[in-house]
Amino acid sequence: MTSAEAIRARLGEVHERIDAASTDDQAVALVAVSKRFSADVVASAFDVGCHDLGENYAQELEAKAVDLASRGLDPRWHMIGPVQRNKVKKIASLVTLWHSVDRPELLAEIAKRTDGVAAVLLQVNFTGEDTKSGVSPDQVDALVQAGHDVGVDVRGLMAMGPTDPSVDPRPTFAACRAAVDRLELAECSIGMSGDFELAIREGSTMVRIGSAIFGPRT
Repeated sequence: MTSAEAIRARLGEVHERIDAASTDDQAVALVAVSKRFSADVVASAFDVGCHDLGENYAQELEAKAVDLASRGLDPRWHMIGPVQRNKVKKIASLVTLWHSVDRPELLAEIAKRTDGVAAVLLQVNFTGEDTKSGVSPDQVDALVQAGHDVGVDVRGLMAMGPTDPSVDPRPTFAACRAAVDRLELAECSIGMSGDFELAIREGSTMVRIGSAIFGPRT
């Protein structure tokens, strides 16, 4: 179910789990991943407390942002999926935080379309899987420098755990946390619906939660 009541109940459970996994001084931001859910569902989620919303596709983010704005709702939109350079212009004025940024050319385009005031997370592929986006760990320093060079706010790093659920994600999460600390960045965005508690225990500051809030996607 994707009613407001069902979303409210699931959101409460997620917050309880986040609190249980966090240390007393650990702040963990929650991004509700609303991809493939209708604008009506997303508006209901906003009404019950999901004010940071993540979308994977530029066209879907743009359409929902326009729809919610027409209802007087103003969430903080996160572009969490890979984005093509030619899509940046369409959503540049809407995005609060760009996740999954993994190449200098994309950094330059985001800077160009936002007058250099954009906040970004750089995606790093710590698992080495070919199916995952992100730079390799040995390229992350150069990508951070590329972000500084074009003037964007490199807020932190984001990473995904192994695709195989039988593989322990904690080494991946620990590697991301270590890189964030070494680079003296603010955000370590790791953890999704299936593994966010482990990610929090490894030092996550931001989790991206979809099905645990909205239920299964059709």
